[in-house]
Amino acid sequence: MIQKNSVKSYLKLLRTEQYIKNLFVFAPVFFGGKLLLQTAFLNALIAFACFCLAASAIYIINDYFDIEEDRKHPVKCFRPLAAGTIGKQTALLLMAVCAITSLSVSFWLSKQLFVILAIYIIMNLLYSKWLKHITVVDVNIIAIGFLLRVIAGAVATAVEPSVWILLITYLLALFLGFAKRRADVLLSMDGKEVRRNIDGYNLNFIDTILSILAAVIIVSYIFYTISPEVQEHYNSKFLYVSIIFVVNGLLYYMKLTLVDKVSSSPTQIILRNRTVQLTVLCYAAIMVYLLYIK
Repeated sequence: MIQKNSVKSYLKLLRTEQYIKNLFVFAPVFFGGKLLLQTAFLNALIAFACFCLAASAIYIINDYFDIEEDRKHPVKCFRPLAAGTIGKQTALLLMAVCAITSLSVSFWLSKQLFVILAIYIIMNLLYSKWLKHITVVDVNIIAIGFLLRVIAGAVATAVEPSVWILLITYLLALFLGFAKRRADVLLSMDGKEVRRNIDGYNLNFIDTILSILAAVIIVSYIFYTISPEVQEHYNSKFLYVSIIFVVNGLLYYMKLTLVDKVSSSPTQIILRNRTVQLTVLCYAAIMVYLLYIK
């Protein structure tokens, strides 16, 4: 097949739209109330860029391992490597450049950040080759990846993340991961070729997990808002107002997952769904007001 090395193909290979996940790097400095401090913000921005490069490297190697499997998938068959629009050697070279640049810059900023990124890359290499085929473990690896983003933001900015941020990040990542697996199960039930570990899932199992996780996230967030130390940090007892957006955001996402059956890509939902965007913006507005304006 003739290769079409267009800019669009390279951006698709790098999965630049997925960079939105790396915003979790800013969580410690944002919720720590130090986002407006120039040094903290710049360090968080560098850590964000490092994770973007590392994530792109992982996406490329994952696509490299899954070329044949992706060609059978109704959506993934359009990925550059599966479609043949970018050659394997070119992709591997780009992967190496992204990984080396990410690790080099992170080492320059902080040795701790370097270690975290190295763990992230090694973990995801194992995920791409083996761990993604193990039921439940696959989703946990994704959730741990989000935890590493938060921890990376913390070490880059010298802001200690609260146990609440780490807990809720992990639970939320699990929730989104299982919602995505549900979409794969539906494709499998329709006779489509999907990842091998889907045989370890079924709708009843995933729906039960989603219900449990949603409940635990809501309860955890309620305890977060009424925690004395958290109220002291925000210097306000009105943080509980944000519960409205957390609860309804989760309920709406469950509706998208269970009723509309469109949870195959959380990133695309965030980038395109106006209701989700409005919910996130309203929540962010409350936090900005309490932390930086009030």
